[in-house]
Amino acid sequence: MNQHSPIQDPEALIDDMGRRARKAAATLAQTPTATKAAALEAAARALRAAEQAVLAANVGDVERATQNGLSAAMLDRLKLDPTRIEGVASALEAVARLDDPVGQLIDESTPPNGLKLSRVRVPLGVVGIIYESRPNVTADAGALCMMAGNAAILRGGSEAIETNRAIHECLMAGLGEAGLPEDAIQLVPTTDRAAVGAMLRASGLIDIIVPRGGKGLVARVQEEARVPVLAHLDGICHVYLHPAADPEMAEAIAVNAKMRRTGICGAMETLLIDKGFADPAPVIGALIEAGCEVRGDAAVQALDGRVAAASDEDWDTEYLEPILSVAIVEDMDAATGHIAAHGSGHTDAIVTEDADAAAQFLNRVDSAIVMHNASTQFADGGEFGLGAEIGIATGRLHARGPVALEGLTTYKWIARGDGAIRP
Repeated sequence: MNQHSPIQDPEALIDDMGRRARKAAATLAQTPTATKAAALEAAARALRAAEQAVLAANVGDVERATQNGLSAAMLDRLKLDPTRIEGVASALEAVARLDDPVGQLIDESTPPNGLKLSRVRVPLGVVGIIYESRPNVTADAGALCMMAGNAAILRGGSEAIETNRAIHECLMAGLGEAGLPEDAIQLVPTTDRAAVGAMLRASGLIDIIVPRGGKGLVARVQEEARVPVLAHLDGICHVYLHPAADPEMAEAIAVNAKMRRTGICGAMETLLIDKGFADPAPVIGALIEAGCEVRGDAAVQALDGRVAAASDEDWDTEYLEPILSVAIVEDMDAATGHIAAHGSGHTDAIVTEDADAAAQFLNRVDSAIVMHNASTQFADGGEFGLGAEIGIATGRLHARGPVALEGLTTYKWIARGDGAIRP
């Protein structure tokens, strides 16, 4: 099948993939931990061996994406180099070393009726992942799903199709070496958008959809899906500089949170500075000197003539570029109120040496991740010790924050009796 041509019957394609995935999922649910780990370790070896082929595929994808006007942030997510490929391989090995959640005992009890009850973790089943630009998601999502006993159907963006194919071949090599069904991790073999719609309608074949991409993709998935969705929304992340913040720490965290990598979802997009913070001008200056365009309210503009005026839209924008909105706020109430009004529930941080103030902030801000004296760039499954992540869930149901193995399981009740009958 030509990767870039439309498919005549997307429903039939996804139906076939879903049925094969369902069969593979039944096998994976009973697969020993060591076998699943061996598949990932073999995939990591295959990826390292295929480095030049993966890089060649990626160069072609990047060239086409550049010609098609892909944004700088998306290009950064798309590009691979030897260091990033080694990072992907290492992540596969890290997932292989994680504790297997399947079969874990959550809790147990014996109610008055005498039944011995327990809850144990089980796989979700078949997970569909729809993502854009980042080819590392092919490896991370496939590995996490498989290690948690799930089959995965991956549908990457057209901009990364050749890179995704090259990485997927390494995953299949790992599955084959471990004696596991290759249908455990499938890549949709077309960039036709109709295949996305077919996945969203595949109730009974796909158990959950995980979208990773921009607003347009997530909105379409949430609007059209007939299967449950584990949503990853915007990363409109905030850092709040409290009056008791150490000035040097505040500056270092602000610059890192914004400028380390501007195109990731954990990058700070709004800096809130308490009016009682000792010296905000050096923080603004350091950001500008680091190459950041700062847009601020009138008080921030008064601190540095290089600051542009912020519009109402700026406070609700995930830039994914070296652009930052900055506001001077009255107090913590104003800071947490701003976050509640404009945040996306992703990651928000406070910088302060006041433990009580930190506790208030961490309690008040209802985001998936809240931080104290740390850069929001740490909002990452690998940094949280999860090996990798399938996404950062910003909703309230099932899982929040970095979703890894545990987030890709559910549970079932097991009841044991001794001839028990209910009166």
